Amino acid sequence: MATAPEPKPVPRALIEKIGMLSRARQSEVEDFVDFIAMRDAASADTERELSRMVTAASGPTFAAVWDNPEDDVYDAL
Repeated sequence: MATAPEPKPVPRALIEKIGMLSRARQSEVEDFVDFIAMRDAASADTERELSRMVTAASGPTFAAVWDNPEDDVYDAL
């Protein structure tokens, strides 16, 4: 399962550029950053849900292969 990468320090040049913007534009930048973070979180949630669904869907197929008299000896291990 993928995890979010650790945030890196924001380059000083980026901070300076944002600081030169008007308050209204800084608010837009903040909204955009929030949007990107929300999209990344949703993507991670979707990946986890897809993984859960694939695992659940594959269960019956694997059961047909694993649940057989020849392999019963391994169930006791």
